[in-house]
Amino acid sequence: MEASGSTRPAALLVLLFSLLMSLAAATGVSGKAAAAYVVYLGGHSRRDGVLSPEEASRRAADAHRDLLGAVLGEEKAREAIFYSYTKHINGFAATLEPGDAAEIAKYPGVVSVFPNRGRKLQTTRSWQFMRLERDGDVPPWSAWETARYGEDTIIGNLDSGVWPESKSFGEGEMAPIPDDWKGICQNEHDATFHCNSKLIGARYFNKGYEAAAGKPVDDALKTPRDENGHGTHTLSTAGGAAVRDAAAFGYGGGTARGGAPRARVAAYRVCFRPINGSECFDADVLAGFEAAIADGVHIISASVGGDATDYLDDAVAIGSLHAVKAGVTVVCSASNSGPDPGTVTNVAPWILTVAASSTDREFPAFAVFNRTRIQGRSLSERWLHGRGFYVIINGAEATAPGSTQKDAQACLLGSLDPEKARGKIVVCVRGAITRVEKGEAVRRAGGAAMILVNDEVSGNDLHADPHVLPAVHISYADGLILSDYIKNSKVPSGFVIKGKTILGIRPAPVMADFSSQGPNTVNPEILKPDITAPGMSVIAAWTGAAAPTDRPYDLRRVAFNVLSGTSMSCPHVSGIAGLIKTLHPDWSPAAIKSAIMTSASDLDAERNPIMNSSHAAATPFSYGSGHVFPNRALDPGLVYDMSIVDYLDFLCALGYNATAMRTFNSGSFVCPTAAMRLQDLNYPSITVHGLHAGTTAMVRRRVRNVGLPGTYTATVVKEPEGVHVVVTPAMLVFREAGEEKEFDVTFTISNPAPVTGYTFGAMVWSDGSHQVRSPLVVKIMGNE
Repeated sequence: MEASGSTRPAALLVLLFSLLMSLAAATGVSGKAAAAYVVYLGGHSRRDGVLSPEEASRRAADAHRDLLGAVLGEEKAREAIFYSYTKHINGFAATLEPGDAAEIAKYPGVVSVFPNRGRKLQTTRSWQFMRLERDGDVPPWSAWETARYGEDTIIGNLDSGVWPESKSFGEGEMAPIPDDWKGICQNEHDATFHCNSKLIGARYFNKGYEAAAGKPVDDALKTPRDENGHGTHTLSTAGGAAVRDAAAFGYGGGTARGGAPRARVAAYRVCFRPINGSECFDADVLAGFEAAIADGVHIISASVGGDATDYLDDAVAIGSLHAVKAGVTVVCSASNSGPDPGTVTNVAPWILTVAASSTDREFPAFAVFNRTRIQGRSLSERWLHGRGFYVIINGAEATAPGSTQKDAQACLLGSLDPEKARGKIVVCVRGAITRVEKGEAVRRAGGAAMILVNDEVSGNDLHADPHVLPAVHISYADGLILSDYIKNSKVPSGFVIKGKTILGIRPAPVMADFSSQGPNTVNPEILKPDITAPGMSVIAAWTGAAAPTDRPYDLRRVAFNVLSGTSMSCPHVSGIAGLIKTLHPDWSPAAIKSAIMTSASDLDAERNPIMNSSHAAATPFSYGSGHVFPNRALDPGLVYDMSIVDYLDFLCALGYNATAMRTFNSGSFVCPTAAMRLQDLNYPSITVHGLHAGTTAMVRRRVRNVGLPGTYTATVVKEPEGVHVVVTPAMLVFREAGEEKEFDVTFTISNPAPVTGYTFGAMVWSDGSHQVRSPLVVKIMGNE
């Protein structure tokens, strides 16, 4: 059987050539402006203590200037470079004409040249839902107790910064900062910004953002202080200290804490105010990775995303590869472009990629009309007073002069006529602008309340938002009932009933509608996302610099806020990775990743298959290996381990430049003479891509015992439809911890195949107490 994906290496060998051609083509555009590019050179040559770190960095920076100087001249090169990556990553970021970028891409030793692309930024109940606590108390068997709450693990967060005054970053009784910490508290432009023994470091990187903006940034962007709240929310979710009596707008009260509440945390601000929809730029993201690795973090959490692309043309993939080489586990968000297939990002196999799903908590509110009570969602603080009903109108009925009915139906700002909307409940259709902005449009028009109705595409996807007026968000189907009532009533009227916090919702978890899905569009042989975790209506710390809606018309300031997104699920897993690192400090990033993946569950709280938001069974393309299970992840039994050499072998098999791979690993690595098969990368999930009816494929894996001696038996708990699966050997005997064993999995496709396309199953290795589970994904091709 020919190796899956074997036709691609030749194509990938011309990656740099294709890039070179696209850059050169840009020079044909008259007056094409200079732009920022990242020039990636792989790794640094071996240093071995011959040079001091300072001298080695200085020489690397000089070499960068010399390289660019060969194209631009020495003085122009010095002016053009705004970052030199000189510690772990080898490369630089510079402002270049497209022709100059194309020219430097030709030089020996240049791995890739890519634009300074923009990227987007993608609690009190989550941890109880994941069984780390029970009714606010932490049982002795909790992963928190076992792993000492992540004590002294250092979690670095690449995001929009941090609000250091938040109670989530109070140092409490934490011990002094470890002596081997090399980070700083970068506050030269913000004297009020202080770090402590909890928040042990903070930096900012804005030169890539400045290059994209085309002008110098103001002092508000020369600080790690979080302006928009996203970074504060994600960092506190990963490693925030316990804060009692935390709630958002009076909802979801309890103790807020991060996944590793006694971990140290460090903030790396790489995201700023949006420019053309992007807050984070590649040159800054790469600088953030470089600093975090050098500072000494153990876990990097990065809730940023862009389009999936070739690994050596991707700042997150490059930065995370260097981090993993240094022993740092990298956790990233899967992105929020679901439920469409093939939208998952951050797909490099050395990244732990996290999807988003619900917990068993909801914030229901109700719309009442025509003796009907419809449940929706809301976090509104204000509610209607009195017992009388209010007139209900569609937004289109209150169209302001100069606006269209379509705009008014969507409740765009300025589209509603106060003479027609005042004192009424206005029905607004989702889309075009943010959900909370629609409420602001109603408020400005004097409306009493808003009922937000999903369009057909949004279906059942509901959100609890902190609206600026009484409001409730209802489904498309319920919206049709409401619309029919309005059309057929002379004076339609109703009421909006205040929301509340409800626990024990079933089913749970349910996959979030927005969570990006597989298959992996870069390498279908690698299943992505890897895992799912809570990412809907997550309560966590917030900045004091922005409103909970992050809108200028909202003057509220809160200590905690509710957000949804894979940005929220990512730090949950980062915190759990921190717990594992504390308990097993010698484990590799791949071992930590394997422990989280193989201990996950594809069943919900009632032991039924995890569902999606359309009430259909979800697949591994939604949740990867399943929902994270922290208590099991600390003691997985077996792990699928890998080193940096495994990842370099994988890149060689993809056809990436062998010289670049050697440079990356300090000159000591050589691509194997016989390229590995892509499906044989020692990944915890198993994917076989592109098989035909009647054919057979074999995949090899290697597991390491991280528990007591024992005998593990393989069980194929579910065969993919139309596929017969055999594991050889079916039993593995481990006589000591650390021992490794190989096994093969053979897939035979029925002839004729009953299905084509993707089909899913699972296998488990068990010794009676551990369940080491791997999803199986098979792509069956048609015979046409």
